[in-house]
Amino acid sequence: MPFNYFERFLAFKYLKPLRSDGLLSIISWFSFIGIAIGVATLIIVMSVMNGFKLELQDRIIGFNGHLYINKLGENIDNFAINENEFANIKFVDPNITFQSLMISSNKNNGVLVKSIDPKNLKNYDLIYKNLNTNMLDPLSGNSIILGDMLALKLGLTIGSKIKLYSTQTIMTPFGSLPKSKEFEISGTFHSGMSEYDNNFTLISLENGQNLTSSLDQVSIIEIHLKNPNKIDDTKLLLTKYYPDKEYLIRDWKEVNSTFFEALKVERTVMFIILSLIILIAAFNVITSLFILVKNKTKEIAILRTIGLSRHGIMRVFLLIGSIVGISGTIIGTTLGYVITINLENIRSLLNNQFGLNLFPSQLYYIDQIPTNIQSTQIIYIIIFSISVSILATIYPSYTASRLEIKGILKNA
Repeated sequence: MPFNYFERFLAFKYLKPLRSDGLLSIISWFSFIGIAIGVATLIIVMSVMNGFKLELQDRIIGFNGHLYINKLGENIDNFAINENEFANIKFVDPNITFQSLMISSNKNNGVLVKSIDPKNLKNYDLIYKNLNTNMLDPLSGNSIILGDMLALKLGLTIGSKIKLYSTQTIMTPFGSLPKSKEFEISGTFHSGMSEYDNNFTLISLENGQNLTSSLDQVSIIEIHLKNPNKIDDTKLLLTKYYPDKEYLIRDWKEVNSTFFEALKVERTVMFIILSLIILIAAFNVITSLFILVKNKTKEIAILRTIGLSRHGIMRVFLLIGSIVGISGTIIGTTLGYVITINLENIRSLLNNQFGLNLFPSQLYYIDQIPTNIQSTQIIYIIIFSISVSILATIYPSYTASRLEIKGILKNA
């Protein structure tokens, strides 16, 4: 819808009094600020939820792999896979994962133990790149690696001795006792995910097999891929490699489907709820335009008398409402983008200055606020905000264009 010079002139002329005309000014500012806040809030919250999903996804895969092979009801004997037959496999990690009781000199804690082939440790980037150790081979002998928060909680350091107890038992003169083994802490890691840093330990596969009485067996085969986008193709090839129905092959999406579905629903609900801020601001646009039409009734009648068409009047008020909506959207987008890219710094500043605990890691699994700004999503938010703002102007603009000038000028 083109706007000529005279219509643009009138629109900007009518916008000027909005800065000083009492109630009209207040409502107009509320409209502008409401749209800006709504857009900024949508961008910030959606970016945080995008980042939260991607961060959890990367860290879950960083610990567990993309594909999992289990054998129903028992351990796996045949766990040797020729990686050269699968172009997309980065590495294969047959392992035993089990729960255990860890006892130090004066404290104990339940832990999740993952026993892996020591040569695979360097392939776990999330652990290996954040590993604090003074050993070239941290899983050699009776060594164990702990999450740093777990070590801190139990007062343990590198070189400390601990004992792990498994659910398997051995017969002794004193009866049946759980199998146990003493380990020396060779290193600690910090993944940034509290669930792992507080509960996770690593030992060698051989030690894990001894503790669980699973000699020459593993409980799961984890497959780490070079290209996760080709996960379905690799899964199909593995199905041919393990054709028996007793083998269960699942990908990380299936294993964590409930968790990520919950995140998806939460993200959708948050978008709908926060969109209401923009809708409320749009109602303020409607109110301010009706008040403006009421205040400018005589001027509208004069404009109609000197030849401005009904469509011209309608375009003038459409332009006024659109300027409020578009300017609020632009300011909101800028504000949302700037806050999003500095969100972690803002959180740290507030925590330090006011002694707060915003985004506690024990509640949200990770120790920093993750953000991921998606340009497509921002475009959708901008289109939504501008569309709502323009739609809100249509009815009051139409009302202004339908005013009967005869009665107005007669009573003037």
